[in-house]
Amino acid sequence: MELIGGIIMLQPLGDRVIIEVQDQEEKSIGGIVLAENAKQKPTQGKVVAVGEGRVLDNGTKVAPVVKTGDLVMFDKYAGTKVEYDENSYLVMHEGDLLAIIK
Repeated sequence: MELIGGIIMLQPLGDRVIIEVQDQEEKSIGGIVLAENAKQKPTQGKVVAVGEGRVLDNGTKVAPVVKTGDLVMFDKYAGTKVEYDENSYLVMHEGDLLAIIK
């Protein structure tokens, strides 16, 4: 991880992406406050860095579909959690992403 001009620059390798996890709301639709253990793991986040892409067996590089700044959905058990400078990130393969939220 590299700090440039006060902005953390993370450079994932290959087809990996770095996701800044978005906090879940504490209330349900009915306005009931949920206990900490009743909350689900976050499944949305913002892409903060993207690797160069996946390399196929024949050596061809496939460019990533997502780009920095995209809001994405992912499986609640996907990725590896990384804590840096009091922020929480997930590192995962681009294939573990489910959708781009537009």
